Amino acid sequence: MVSIRFSSALNNITKTRSTNIDLGTVTIKALFDRLTSEYGEDFERRLLQDGEVRRFVNVYVNGEDIRHLSGLDTKITDSDEISILPAVSGG
Repeated sequence: MVSIRFSSALNNITKTRSTNIDLGTVTIKALFDRLTSEYGEDFERRLLQDGEVRRFVNVYVNGEDIRHLSGLDTKITDSDEISILPAVSGG
């Protein structure tokens, strides 16, 4: 099972800090599609803009930023840990 960790910034949408999903070998995009079907369109709007990961959203596969891998086409397997961390600003 893929282990997914969410930042507290997503808690109002996900109602949880983590989840596990059995997907097999897929891409980050396929994972996001699955999470959107589970958590709704607000989840997708918080993470994606024009089909790409928003500038201030960090997505990690086993600690590596997907921007340094293959972006949304990064392959993930059941043994991977995904972290989704939208930046939070304040003042």
